Amino acid sequence: MGEMVEFPSNGTTATGYVAVPESGSGPGVLVIQEWWGLNEQIREVCDRLATGGFVALAPDLYRGDETRVEDEAMKLMLALNIEQAAKDMAGAIDHLLRRSEVTSDGVGVTGFCMGGGLALWLATLRPDDVKAVVPFYGVLPWPNAQPDYEKLRAPLMGHYAANDQSASPEMVAELDEQLGRLGKRAEFFVYPNCDHAFANHHRPEVFVGDAAELAWSRTLEFFRANLT
Repeated sequence: MGEMVEFPSNGTTATGYVAVPESGSGPGVLVIQEWWGLNEQIREVCDRLATGGFVALAPDLYRGDETRVEDEAMKLMLALNIEQAAKDMAGAIDHLLRRSEVTSDGVGVTGFCMGGGLALWLATLRPDDVKAVVPFYGVLPWPNAQPDYEKLRAPLMGHYAANDQSASPEMVAELDEQLGRLGKRAEFFVYPNCDHAFANHHRPEVFVGDAAELAWSRTLEFFRANLT
């Protein structure tokens, strides 16, 4: 459905996967990858967003690397040049906003696991352009990539799992309280009887279809309400 594209990234060239609705236009949404890389699942998220009426772009933050092995994914994530990733994500926002198919004056951002954490960070790096942010069980293992939530302007909707150890309900409660103190607009959903990555149908050992569909419908409604 979609295609690979190239776009500028602060003096270099980055690549990503973009999917456009059949109507030919729609609000822009950035999709940030899990630690596996820009794989089939992330491309399918873009395709599904396009089916829902959005122009979706997933930048390739690993710049060609991809794995299905957990140990390799951990190494790729921890070796990620976080400054380059920030440039690539910013370049992806700029590319979306330059595209004639994009009808919104800003973008939505969603991401999964590593990408959920990076989505939160990006919303604080580009607060004027990110109009809605939806992290799925987001984690941020890099000390120098922690969001300054005082800069957050976008409303936030978070999807997390009750049995998740890496993005635990306790962590969610702390973030919810922190954002509340700062007067930010945030709503978190913690899905019972779910583990990390419950929305990834390529991982049948943790995929929970009912919870995934509910999170997806909430996400689409949230983006439609906040992207104009």
